[in-house]
Amino acid sequence: MYRYLKGIATFTTAAVAFSLGAQAVEISVVSGSVGRDIERLREQVKPWEASTGNTVEVVTMPSSTTDQFAQYRLWLGARNSDIDLYFTDVIWAPQIGQHLVDLKPHAGDVVDGFFPSIIESQTTKGRLVALPMFTDAPALYYRKDLLEKYGATPPATWAELYDTAKKIQDAERADGNSDIHGFVFQGAAYEGLTCDALEWITSHGGGQIVEPDGSISINNPQAAKALNVAKTWIGTISPEGVLSYMEEDARGVWQTGNAVFMRNWPYAYSLGNADDSAVKGKFDVVPLPVGEGGTRSAATLGGWNVAVSRYSKNKTAAISLARHLSSFDVQKDRAIVQSQLPTLVALYSDPEVAAAAPIIPRWLDVFQNAVPRPSAPTKTKYNEVSNNFWVAVHNTLSGNGTAEANLAKLEGQLKRLRGRGW
Repeated sequence: MYRYLKGIATFTTAAVAFSLGAQAVEISVVSGSVGRDIERLREQVKPWEASTGNTVEVVTMPSSTTDQFAQYRLWLGARNSDIDLYFTDVIWAPQIGQHLVDLKPHAGDVVDGFFPSIIESQTTKGRLVALPMFTDAPALYYRKDLLEKYGATPPATWAELYDTAKKIQDAERADGNSDIHGFVFQGAAYEGLTCDALEWITSHGGGQIVEPDGSISINNPQAAKALNVAKTWIGTISPEGVLSYMEEDARGVWQTGNAVFMRNWPYAYSLGNADDSAVKGKFDVVPLPVGEGGTRSAATLGGWNVAVSRYSKNKTAAISLARHLSSFDVQKDRAIVQSQLPTLVALYSDPEVAAAAPIIPRWLDVFQNAVPRPSAPTKTKYNEVSNNFWVAVHNTLSGNGTAEANLAKLEGQLKRLRGRGW
């Protein structure tokens, strides 16, 4: 069971010291869940429990990162000592970093093995507030069998995606497959829609909502064009219900064989090839399409990290567990079993990873060309920026106002936020 977790010695020095010098404790870890995340987490902590004598309690959260973040802020704002470790989104460091332990003094021997850009994303005011566990960048999943059946190739542009999706969807429905849709994605009003829409806009040459220098760029013709393009998908190649889809909703439609294309994160790859999947062996992935007027594919940078609460009563053990969960062996397990992208450079050339999950070396190009959400320039105001953005996008997709009007309103909201300081 622990084939890929047996070499944890390099990450357990603190754990061994703790177990020899103090009574065993229980460490509480809070995590959201998609796919098999919680099931695998419980397996991944077992070697650490065995080597230290400590135990781990997993506190599960909703799959919506928006809901998770709201709960995290409540707990941390109240200085809750019941939670020792938090799994954190790549964008949260500037917003909650003051509540987290600086891990730099405890990770100096391992930090150079991570991608520097990811370490930088988890460093705020000179403090390393989380250790990276896996990174994320979405891709376009497509049905190889259906594209071959209709003589189509993977789309390079959003216009090509529409045409191919519509052609195959209509032909399959005429042939009796009434449940199939052309394209599914994350269209609910939450952080996932911010990620999807940022990709549409950036790939059309419409900027990054707020640019790295803090300038507000969202109200421009290319951004409006991107949203108008996406609006045409609703009720044509995408079901009306996509406006309430999160990651698992889109995967559910895809994995039952009822979509030609899907936008999703790497975790869906291994699940799609599971024995109980209707699309096992029938799909592949390519970079997300480019928009008219754009010059590049855009994939939103995601990823998850492990942070230690400043209010934990068991910081030594919690730091030890954080090191374990971000270690080479646990990241290797995630790569092989869950197709989650490592944050350690060495794993992209690991032969066992390449043999078990050949998609991961290929995904390196997607990851290295990822676009960040504007959490760095907006700092503690990012959550409000993102909320205002996804509301504007969802309104547009739902037919509640034009893209141009919604983006003009959004610009005003962001200017007021900036005026109060971010």
